[in-house]
Parts: sequence; structure tokens; C-alpha cells
Amino acid sequence: MDFAEIRKKAVAKWEALQSSKTPVIYLGAATCGRAAGIEAVAEEIRKTSKKLNLNIKLVEVGCIGPCYLEPIIYIQKNGHPSVCYGKITSGKIKKLLEDYLVNNDPRPDLALGTLGDGQLNGIPGLFEHPMLKYQTRLVLRNCGIVDPEQIDHYIARYGYLGIKKALEMSPLEVIDEVKTSSIRGRGGAGFPTWKKWEICHNVQSDDKYLICNADEGDPGAFMNRSLLEGDPHAVLEGLLIGAYAIGANHGYIYIRAEYPLAIKRLEHAISQMKAYNLLGNNILGSDFSFDIKIKKGAGAFVCGEETALIASVMGKRGMPMPRPPFPAISGVWGKPTIINNVETLGTLATIIRRGGEWFSGFGSESSKGTKTFSLVGKVKQTGLIEVPLGTSLKTIIFDIGGGIAGDKKFKAVQTGGPSGGCIPAELSSLPVDYESLMSAGSIMGSGGMIVLDEDTCVVDITSYFLSFIQAESCGKCSPCRIGTKVMLDILEKIKSGKGEMADIDKLSSLAETIKNASLCGLGQTAPNSVLSTLRYFRSEYEAHIVDKSCPALVCKDLIKYAISEEKCAGCGVCRKQCPAGAITGKKKKVHIINESLCVKCGICYQVCPSKYGAVEKTTGFLT
Repeated sequence: MDFAEIRKKAVAKWEALQSSKTPVIYLGAATCGRAAGIEAVAEEIRKTSKKLNLNIKLVEVGCIGPCYLEPIIYIQKNGHPSVCYGKITSGKIKKLLEDYLVNNDPRPDLALGTLGDGQLNGIPGLFEHPMLKYQTRLVLRNCGIVDPEQIDHYIARYGYLGIKKALEMSPLEVIDEVKTSSIRGRGGAGFPTWKKWEICHNVQSDDKYLICNADEGDPGAFMNRSLLEGDPHAVLEGLLIGAYAIGANHGYIYIRAEYPLAIKRLEHAISQMKAYNLLGNNILGSDFSFDIKIKKGAGAFVCGEETALIASVMGKRGMPMPRPPFPAISGVWGKPTIINNVETLGTLATIIRRGGEWFSGFGSESSKGTKTFSLVGKVKQTGLIEVPLGTSLKTIIFDIGGGIAGDKKFKAVQTGGPSGGCIPAELSSLPVDYESLMSAGSIMGSGGMIVLDEDTCVVDITSYFLSFIQAESCGKCSPCRIGTKVMLDILEKIKSGKGEMADIDKLSSLAETIKNASLCGLGQTAPNSVLSTLRYFRSEYEAHIVDKSCPALVCKDLIKYAISEEKCAGCGVCRKQCPAGAITGKKKKVHIINESLCVKCGICYQVCPSKYGAVEKTTGFLT
């Protein structure tokens, strides 16, 4: 069967699903949905539909983005647009099924929006939702829409037309199209994709390798995982296009073993590709042959660096190597090798299908296209987003993210993960592109974005990120191995109230040395969190050192808890909850905290009834 016939049948299946007279319920069944309880909801749907004598079809889809609303479902009835509902529980679903599928009431009061053309009973389109309306979904176009385990869904939505078109072009024409698009590596470095490809294409070798780097290791980052779980074929098609362009005949997907659902869906997708002659020998009847293997990584952060990743693929310890030679010349088994990020590969099919010039119409002057981000931290609307590069931090945090949780004061945003930097609130108009973030002392990274509020201590959060970096250092070079440990010790000293003003200069000097002398990107970017917080929040460091106080009331050694005699009603709530037995007092009498027993867990402060507010939290008592 040729591809035209495959696509014709796939489109027919997809259209039949969209116009089904039998109700279809789509389940957001990515990792976030499963963690939120979608499997229990699915089980309740089966039980309730049986009781109500309903004939329904369940379809699993990936994450559409607003993770804070999980579990998410869509109900499609009689060919009408699917109606999306969020924060669905086993209890809610019983009534919803009866209201909509039996009594024809789609419950506009519970709905988030409709998917597809048109409204239903006044329910607006889902992409008018505040978190979605400011986004431009190119790489995420299928996530939350298609069943990731059905190749026909992907094909029906223009899937594999990119590789079909590429095979009608020469490899250099494909590279030129990617050059026109101006797409830069989405893994963090931002190196022009076409340049790496061109170098590798020009190297003569019987064997070449293309590796998909799915070793997503930043705390709070889940962009790559979500794409692989929601639309694996987009990434696999990108692998085919890249391999054809550089002349590779072997491919690897290097993915951390902690992503079992992504691995399962990739394995399933690869088997489907083989059945449709989209993988193996003479793909789509051409002279191009390519195979893909999945390599499970152990979760080492350093393996995000390409030479360390290559070592791991070959079964060696994941440690960086000096360059040159660069992997495009000598990589896996000494053969020319290109490593591309999940998001880079996931975008390629759309670039080839729609054209490089079309893609370059999105984004800023120097950073073309769109970028996915995991928006997390102290923000109201957390989740997976995709925006044109050049979009301001303010738009992302306040328009898409809905502002700061609890209406607290916005303090900073950490971009680029542990290797990135803290950008202060006063720079919220900063456009998010490679050059702007770097000039502000941070990096794009793979797309992690952690929002911090007024209750965040920058010294504490810097210590956290640096402790992660220090633990993940491979130890090969001394600037990173020793330097990060010394910096971490200084930060802990400052947090404990034992810091000296000279420590600030030591931190700054060490950070510059580590940045300039480390072997790989991990060490070279390790000091970013220190340098950026010293640049923008030096006064907070000085408060810890000079005033022995933590303005955010976070650092345990610099805070204490006391019970106000005027406010305490002797309710006993704090005494009962104290894990250290540090609180004494009789009922309806003023309670007292024994400082020698207090472990500063803060539970007393949290549980004290707001009408009393008797437990007080203070800092600066060491001066």
C-alpha cells in the first residue's frame, strides 16, 4: 500500500471519529493527568455509562497544556464540538455524564471551552481560555488533540507529509530550507540547526548517527516529556528528516528511564512506523534507509552535554570530552554524529511541510519560531505553553500564567533551569529570546521557567540550584568539581547567619573562574544563578550577612517563632501540631515556645487560627 492510500484511510478514520454519533470521551492521559487521577475518572466513566446504559468510546490523548486544571476530559456528542472540562473527579463525572449524555445539558457552568469549529450553548472556544489564547501552537499542535498511540491520527493531521516532501528534495535542499527557517537548537545552546547539519553532511562516512536528546533533567521542566507523550510521531518524523539531510543511517533516542510513559509510546510508535514502511529499508520506496533505537539513560544531568551523552550511548560513563573533534566530525563509535533536542526535531516536519520562510515569520529578529516552556512555581496557571520567541516575561507570567498565586508580589523568574539565572520583576518587559536572556544573565535552556514570589529567599533558592548542579557534576574537571562545592559552602554559611562581606567577593570571583575554566557547558553555566542573584539581589545577600536577617523569612537559622501574649487565646492547636513538643501551655492560657526545643518547622505558624494570628515569625534576632 502506498502512502497516498495510507493517508486516505487515515483521514477517513479521523473524520469518522470527529463525526461519530456515538459519544466520544477524550481523556488527558499524559503523566500530569495520570498523577491527578484521570485513571480513576476513566474507571468511573465505565461504571456510570454501564449504569446509564450509555454506549461511549474512550480515547486517550496527551497534555493540552493547562496542567493546573488536570484531570481534563473532552466530551464529543453527536458530531458537536468537543466540550472540555477541567478538575474532573470521580464524583463530578457521574453527574456530568447524566446531565450531558442523557439530559442534553453540556453544563456551561463547568465547561472550559469547546474544541473544534463553533460554540455550543454559549460555551466559548477552548483556545479563548486565558492560558491558551496568547499561545501559538506549532510543535504542540497535536498534543491533547490526537491519540498518541494511533499513527492514523497523526497521519490524518498532515503527519509524515514532511518526510514525503523531503524525500522529493535533495539533502542540501532540505538543509537550505531549515536554514531559511532560522531555527536554532531548542536544547539550550541555540546553535543554528542547519550549520551542524551542513558540517555533518559534508563529512564522508559509511555510517552516520542522529541522536534525539530526550534527557530532560532540569527541575520543573517537562516540555520534552509532554511532547513525546502527546505526539511521539512528530519527533520521529523529525528524526527521519534530519537523518535524510545529513546522510545518517542510524538513530538513537536517548531518554531517561524515569519517563516510562514516553518510552512506552515511543516504542509503540516505532512499531507502527515499521508497519507503514516509514522506518527500515527504502523508506516510502526511496533509497533512504534508517533505523531507530531507544537508549535509556540513568538520569544523569551531565548527559545533557553532547559528548557525555555520546559516551553513555556507547555504554561508557557519561563524562564530557574536550572538543574538537566535534561530534559532527567524530561522535558515536568515531562516526559523524548530530544531536538534536526533542523540540527541535518535533518542529522540523512542520517547517518542511509549510516552508522555512513561513516558520521564520514567527518570533523575533534574532530568534525565529516558537518555544515551549514549562511554566511552574508561584504562578496561578501552571502548565505547558508555547509562545513566539520574543514574547515578554510579563505576557507569559501575567497573561498566560494568570499572575502570582495568592496575589503575592512577583519577585523574579528563573529561566534555563539550574544553569540559568534569576531575572528580577523590574525586567518583566524583557523579551524571551536567546540574546535578551543572555544579556540579563540567564539562558534559554530547554525551557524551564520557575516563577518566584515575595516569599522566596534568593540566597536559599540559589543554594538549592547550586546544590543540584554540584551533585550532578561528573567530577572530571576541578573548576566544576571543587568550585561548585566551595560556592555552595559559602552560600550555606551566609544562610546560617555566619557570612562575612568578603564572602560576596569570594562568590563572585569563584563564579567567574568556574565559568571560564570548566570543561563543559554544565560547569560553564553552573555559576549563573549566583552571578544573576548577586547582580540583582545583592542587598538580600547583605541583609543575611550584616543584619543576620532573611527578608523572606525562609532561612531557618535566621528566623524564630514566638507566641504573642496579647493575641494567644490558648486554643492549643499549635501545641497539638508541634512535632518537637516545644510548645507548652494550658487550655485558654497563653502558650510558650521553648526555643531550645524548636526545630523551626513553621507548623505552629501555619496552623494558628487566622482570627488570632498569635504565632509570630521574626528575623534579625542575632544582631
